[in-house]
Amino acid sequence: MQFYASLVTFTLISVIAVTGIYVLTGLTGMFSLGQASFMAIGAYVSGVLVVKAGLPFWLSVLIAVVISVAVGYVVGLPTVRLRRDYISLVTLGFGEAIIALLNQTQSITGGALGFSGIPKKTTLTLALVSAILCIFFVSCFKRSKYGRQCIAARSDELAAKAMGINVPKIKMIALLISVAVTAYAGALYAFYTTYVDPGIFGWKKSAEWVIMVFFGGVNSLTGSLFSTVLLTILPETLRFAADYRTVFYAILVLIIINFKPEGIFGEYELSPSKLIKLFKRGAKGEKKNAA
Repeated sequence: MQFYASLVTFTLISVIAVTGIYVLTGLTGMFSLGQASFMAIGAYVSGVLVVKAGLPFWLSVLIAVVISVAVGYVVGLPTVRLRRDYISLVTLGFGEAIIALLNQTQSITGGALGFSGIPKKTTLTLALVSAILCIFFVSCFKRSKYGRQCIAARSDELAAKAMGINVPKIKMIALLISVAVTAYAGALYAFYTTYVDPGIFGWKKSAEWVIMVFFGGVNSLTGSLFSTVLLTILPETLRFAADYRTVFYAILVLIIINFKPEGIFGEYELSPSKLIKLFKRGAKGEKKNAA
C-alpha cells in the first residue's frame, strides 16, 4: 500500500512540473532543456531554509518560489528575444551551470553527496490539492487573454507582432509562470523524499517533461496530463527495464513525430462540462441495460 501511495504522490508532483512545461512549450512554443534546474532551486532553497535556518515549511516554499522566479527573470531577459532553438541551448547551459554550482557548494548543499535531513512535510493530500490547483490555474491562463496571445505568438511571431502583441513580454510571463510552478514541484519533491542530490535535476529530466507534453499533445493540457501519468507510472511498474527508459522515450518520440505529430489528444481538452455529459451518457446506458 505504501508503494502505491508513493507512486501516486510522485506522479502528482510530476503532473505539477509538466503543467509548468506546458505553459512554456505547449502555449508559447519555447523549448527549455534546463527547466529541471528551477525544480532544483525550489528543492534546495526550501530545504536549506527549513533545515539550517529553521524557517517554517510554507514560508520556505514561498521564498524558494520567489527566488526561482527572480532567477528565471534574469535568465529570461536575454533569452525570450532569441529564436526557439537558441532558447534550448541557453537554458541547457544554465541548467548545467546550476548542477555544477550545487556540486561545488558542499558546505551548504552537501555537494555531490546530496542534501539530507529535510523533514517530510509533503503528503498525498497536499500533492493532490496542489496538482488540482495548478491544473486549474494553467487551464484558466490558457483561456485568458494572455493565453490566447501566447498561442498566437507560438503560431507566428511576426503575425502576432503585427497584431500589436508584445511577444517578448508574453514569453516572459509564460516563462515566469512555468518557473514558479516547477519550483513549487521541486519543493514538494524535497519535502517528500527528505533527500535531494544534483544528479536528479539534470537535462534529461527536462527532456522527459518536454517529451510528455509532445506525446500527449502540445496543444492539449489534458493530453499532457494523461501522458505524464502514463509515462510516470509505466516505468515504475516495469522496473526491470528501468535502464532502457531513455530508449523507450526516444522510440515514443519517433513514433509520435512520424505517425501523429499533433500528439495523442491533438487539440482536445476534457472540460468539466464534457465530464458531466460523459457521466450522464454512462448513467443513461446503465439504465437501458437494466431495463
